[in-house]
Amino acid sequence: MKLPMLSTADKLAEIRRLYFRTTKQTIQEDLAKALDLLKSMPSEDERERATVYMEGLAQMRRDWSGKKSQKSEVRSQRSKVKGRKREP
Repeated sequence: MKLPMLSTADKLAEIRRLYFRTTKQTIQEDLAKALDLLKSMPSEDERERATVYMEGLAQMRRDWSGKKSQKSEVRSQRSKVKGRKREP
């Protein structure tokens, strides 16, 4: 069976599809697929069009991992050191 070569537009469409259909259970696999597609795009201009979807997938992974972001962690540590309540 011969696999078709995807055009840049098809790759972008697949990254977009992954962005809109990913779930907490599939985020790791979907992000890996999107990254592979992004790496296979021939030019920086073409990859830049996918940036919003890639950033969105990365943010979903962070949100669903349950881990605090580094900025949040640093603020929390500073508040503890200064003896203040953490401000939102």
